[in-house]
Amino acid sequence: MLNKNYMNKKSMIYEKKELVGIIVIDRPNFKNAINDQMVSELTDIRNEINRDNDARVVIFTGAGQEALSVGTDEKEFSSNEGKLRRIERLSLASILGTFKCPTICAINGDAFGQGFELGLACDLRICSKNSRFAMTQVTDGEIPWDGGTQRLSRLVGKGKALELILTGETIDAQEAFRIGLVSKVVPSDELMVAAMDMAREMASKGPIALRYAKEAIHKGMDLTLEQGLRLEADLYLLIHTTKDRAEGIQAFREKRTPKFEER
Repeated sequence: MLNKNYMNKKSMIYEKKELVGIIVIDRPNFKNAINDQMVSELTDIRNEINRDNDARVVIFTGAGQEALSVGTDEKEFSSNEGKLRRIERLSLASILGTFKCPTICAINGDAFGQGFELGLACDLRICSKNSRFAMTQVTDGEIPWDGGTQRLSRLVGKGKALELILTGETIDAQEAFRIGLVSKVVPSDELMVAAMDMAREMASKGPIALRYAKEAIHKGMDLTLEQGLRLEADLYLLIHTTKDRAEGIQAFREKRTPKFEER
């Protein structure tokens, strides 16, 4: 069993403050480049949070102020390693996309290549004023492979996604905000404060409601409008069977803060 409040592994750190989980890529000397160790470590953390509802909101970030991540650490892999094998070993964004609770990516510095794809896999993104973003894969004769072609187009639209991916252009924080890639830009030394403020505000809400709202939005993107409306209605009815919903109504009537138990 993991220490639910703090865990320091080779490539990642996890700690829980109040109802907020904080996951940090801890390779600042390598600009948080992604290695295969991260996959097993993030999987362990994800499983623990999803199983025990240990945190109602998760912040994902990188150590230091230079980068969330500059992408895949190519030095760890031999030139003759199969590309399929690399995807199997290094698909980190696919794990981030399976957290049941909402996730916030706090981006301090560069998010390049696969590092950019990690940010896209989170539900919300805020960044520091010094942040830069680029899908650099085409420069190396490759394409984004950890969800970038699919998530970026859904977030900023097909046209802008095509422009960023096909040109490999680097954009700054203000441009990222303008196109809707991030929801907030703050000074570097205020990034984690802003992320924690956002996370605490979300964590004060009904935890089951947070999960169901996230599920409705993400799954609804792959459905027709009619099917999405049915999913929304089903989840709405389901949440009315929970004790948390009853507690929310009672707290409103009594003009007090609700005490949610995730039941």
